[in-house]
Amino acid sequence: MVLPFRTAPRSRGAFAGLAIGCALVAVSGCSAVDDRSLEYVNAPAGEPLKTIDERQRDRIGNAYPIREIDSADSGGMYAGDLPRPPDMTADILEQNYLIEELDDQAWLLINEVPGQVWPGVTAYLNERGFGVAQDSPQLGLVQSELVNFSRRARSLVGLEDGLANEPRILVQARVAPGVRRKTTEVQLRPRVVEGNPDELMSWQPRTDDKTVEKNLLQDLATFLQARADTKSYSRAALGISNEPRVKLVSEDDIPRAIRMDLAFDRAWGEVQRALREAEVAVVDLDRSQGRFYVDYRSSEELDPGMFSWFADEPEPKYTFYVNLEQQGQAIQVTTGRAPDHDGANRATLLLTELFDHLY
Repeated sequence: MVLPFRTAPRSRGAFAGLAIGCALVAVSGCSAVDDRSLEYVNAPAGEPLKTIDERQRDRIGNAYPIREIDSADSGGMYAGDLPRPPDMTADILEQNYLIEELDDQAWLLINEVPGQVWPGVTAYLNERGFGVAQDSPQLGLVQSELVNFSRRARSLVGLEDGLANEPRILVQARVAPGVRRKTTEVQLRPRVVEGNPDELMSWQPRTDDKTVEKNLLQDLATFLQARADTKSYSRAALGISNEPRVKLVSEDDIPRAIRMDLAFDRAWGEVQRALREAEVAVVDLDRSQGRFYVDYRSSEELDPGMFSWFADEPEPKYTFYVNLEQQGQAIQVTTGRAPDHDGANRATLLLTELFDHLY
């Protein structure tokens, strides 16, 4: 009689050993795959694309834009932190006319350069009954006539009828390049004056009534949106400074700091916005010291390993800082690694990512 062949039952330990063996084989197999990430980091820039008819370059460029990347952006990169593809929508605001405010300041942010905005601002003042008494495109300032003699202008600044000894009021407009590239910031500020000024007055840095300013800015936004199809460009406004208000300062092609030509309060708010948009976790902050304490560990440092499906999201901890310091009339932004953080030094990468979201 032939007995049927049967295998002996395997113990749980045998199965566990088999699983561990398979895992070791898989891990060892990974080492056979070449790590090509450094090839991307160290790859030289290619030659500019040439078309059959070079006169078509502008037309093709407009249809298929390729954003320029500063060579300084590659500083401090290593294999574990390849740069993200540039966001081609970074230059486009979600809204073309957006009112922003910070503390006692309010402004209309417009997704156009100052030379395109200037004619619309002067047209607004004339259309709404303010008139234009003085202007200086070089300074980006426009000064209206007294609003007391225009019923429509009076209502826009909240000047009631029938008041005895009412104050004399005019409106100044300030047109300046925005913090973000290819944008313009417009402020409208009513001012109480003595008599009827016959010359352009200096810009008043503080406002008396931000509510009136915001109402004027909302009215300006409505006016500009209505005439969006009839935009013009002012050659006189070419004198408005086009110098960026946010600059990346580099030494030997390595980013060292960000210079912001802003007051401290405004610079602090912009850096806070940039950190939020870059999804950098802020662990703590000290405004009096001008410092943000952030978590900027790499994805490898945050990865719990092969058992990640059992692990919770890692808690943010202080690994890097962002420092704001007054330097003359500007603010200097620097980054650094926390004293007790022994991970990779990603301070330069943090600085360049901040710059991308600031400007």
